[in-house]
Amino acid sequence: MRTVFSALLLAAATLGFGQAPKPSASHDLLVYFGTYTGAKSKGIYVSKLDPASGALSAPELAAETPSPSFLAVRPKGDFLYAVNEVDSFEGKKTGSVSAFAIDRARRTLTALNQQSSMGAGPAHLDVDKQGENVLVANYGGGSVAVLPIGPDGRLKPSSSFIQHTGSSVNPDRQKGPHAHSINVDPSNQFAYVADLGLDKVLIYRFDASRGTIAPSDPPFATVEPGAGPRHVAIHPSGRFVYVINEMQCTLTAFTRDPKRGALASLQTISTLPEGQSVQSGYSTAEVMVHPSGRFLYGSNRGHDSIAAFAIDEKSGRLTHLDNTPTQGSTPRGFAIDPTGTYLLAGNQRSDSVVVFRIDARTGRLTPTGQRIEVGAPVSVVFVR
Repeated sequence: MRTVFSALLLAAATLGFGQAPKPSASHDLLVYFGTYTGAKSKGIYVSKLDPASGALSAPELAAETPSPSFLAVRPKGDFLYAVNEVDSFEGKKTGSVSAFAIDRARRTLTALNQQSSMGAGPAHLDVDKQGENVLVANYGGGSVAVLPIGPDGRLKPSSSFIQHTGSSVNPDRQKGPHAHSINVDPSNQFAYVADLGLDKVLIYRFDASRGTIAPSDPPFATVEPGAGPRHVAIHPSGRFVYVINEMQCTLTAFTRDPKRGALASLQTISTLPEGQSVQSGYSTAEVMVHPSGRFLYGSNRGHDSIAAFAIDEKSGRLTHLDNTPTQGSTPRGFAIDPTGTYLLAGNQRSDSVVVFRIDARTGRLTPTGQRIEVGAPVSVVFVR
């Protein structure tokens, strides 16, 4: 039954290629910001986006929690989960994951509980498509874990854990594994982990009902040595996967076998303008496919820009469109609203979130003039 359902999902996604979702209503959209806590931030902040003007309301503190650097919302929009990028939790050298209930009317988050991330330095997490599990990647620990979600949204202890091993060519940053992100595919049967320390995208079979992950066959795909894969974006059709490489400021495009989960390298392309070489202080951060499936975006730190690409419908290959300055320093996370109209870029070192309008025909970005101040923004997520 699950196989038939997954096939229908993939078919529906494929048929929808090139069509962005239409706005369901004119009401404001909730958007949450994960941050590094410090002098200008106490945790997770919330704002409202006006779909008509692109204006953001003044941010409000939704939950006080230490360094919630990455956020994920359950598909139903009822619970939000955050990694806490801390050095220890309950006396152990591990980070944690926090669960919150979302109150849409009051724009508040109610803390539910916390669980160990099972490794140091958790940097990314994802909620599976059925909303039954949180999958977390531990950058410092070089490991991944699955935390089941209870009926009340609370997190249960880890039901599955895998420790990565190995290294790659850069002696400073790749002496060991660094699992930087984890993403579940549209069929909810595979999880993809970008490990910066290994120069690999590890592929896991995922069982949502049991809350388990296990190496797939093949168990991984590779990027260029020293590239440092950071984040993964899976095309809505499930046919293509895009990996942004932090250390070389590149994107690697893969074709994907939906049945086996296998990835085949297709193309590697720079996230910088033509002729621009990687300089000291340059690195990439986030990558995201537009809801229409026609465009791809990636953030460049140091160069302080969002790179835009067109996606070829048949092959999945990328064509560079342009680079748009983010009007701030060190763009980390960004998000595209559910209608595909706006891109919100968080500038970590200049404590700002800037709104750009997306041209539905060309994919290019234009500043709207709208911005708000948020201390050290790292992650941006919408509640549908």
